[in-house]
Amino acid sequence: MPRDYYEILGVSRTADADTIKKAYRKMAMQFHPDKNPGNKEAEEMFKEAAAAYEVLSDPQKKAHYDRFGHAQGGFHGFTDVEDIFSHFSDIFGDFFGGAGSSSSGRGRHQARRGADLRYVTEVSLKEVIEGVDREIEFDTDENCPACNGSGAEKGSQPLTCPSCGGRGQVVRAQGFFSMATTCPQCRGEGVIIQSPCSTCRGRGRHKQARKIRLTIPPGVDTGTRLRVAGEGEGGYRGGPAGDLYVEVAVKNDNRFVREGDHLYGELKLDYLQLLLGADVEVETVAGKKGVTVPRGLQVGERIKLGGEGIPSLRGGRRGDLYYSVDVEFPKQLSKEEEQLLQQIAEKRGISTDGSGGSSFPFWHRKKT
Repeated sequence: MPRDYYEILGVSRTADADTIKKAYRKMAMQFHPDKNPGNKEAEEMFKEAAAAYEVLSDPQKKAHYDRFGHAQGGFHGFTDVEDIFSHFSDIFGDFFGGAGSSSSGRGRHQARRGADLRYVTEVSLKEVIEGVDREIEFDTDENCPACNGSGAEKGSQPLTCPSCGGRGQVVRAQGFFSMATTCPQCRGEGVIIQSPCSTCRGRGRHKQARKIRLTIPPGVDTGTRLRVAGEGEGGYRGGPAGDLYVEVAVKNDNRFVREGDHLYGELKLDYLQLLLGADVEVETVAGKKGVTVPRGLQVGERIKLGGEGIPSLRGGRRGDLYYSVDVEFPKQLSKEEEQLLQQIAEKRGISTDGSGGSSFPFWHRKKT
């Protein structure tokens, strides 16, 4: 199990974005590869800090991590130092005045990983309980098929930039760090395209509609993120594709309120059913179900249906369904019903004012 991200950066769980950024900056400077050449331990710490910052600097990823930790997080981290500099190019520009490292500078026409994508899908409460297979459609960038991502017309090749040697950056040494700026001749591309591809106009990329089937497991909740590896943005020039993160939003169900794995609803019963007990049908997410109302049940007390709640996302038992009992009094009584109730009231020593006519009488205990 990976180390806790807050522990890695040495910040509390209530730390704000600025504090998290400062903590990462301190670690990035301490374990920067140019400051620790050949030190594998420092390199691993550099990668670990970058993985922590990637999650904690993103409000959505941070919220998911705070709730679930590394479980179901889909947090892949970094395996290559160069990927860190590419991923946080703007951050390292802020920290070090340019790209992260002289050894990591490279043009955008080198192979690199595609970006991760986010997709939001809605599910019903019934689908939360049963799970669902969902087909989703989205657009993403892929390598242009005509030029295979090179940006050059078929039959021609991009020329390596003579100014930066294909790195996309011009480097100069300053103290511990090698400071890099974007190459002015190729504008950071590392190559110069003399004959742009007519299909993509030299971009090397095109929009691609994609359709995939996704299994949403039982027990998900709003904010649950499912990682689909390799289904994000296409990689650049043979690089791996990014990942797709599908975020779940559960539709509101007016019948029930969810708290964790339990569901809560309201059950209205006739006052005689509360007094005498009854077998009634209640509504669950899956359909109708019979339940016994015990005699003398009080308003506000709960009836429990075990195992009719939400399945645990981690497996195991389902939660329960609880009905809070409310009472329904009749607005009108027949003369016979009123007489019978008056007799019961007299036997129990309960006084009624008798002014209700055919409407339901108000009862109160006899004052002493």
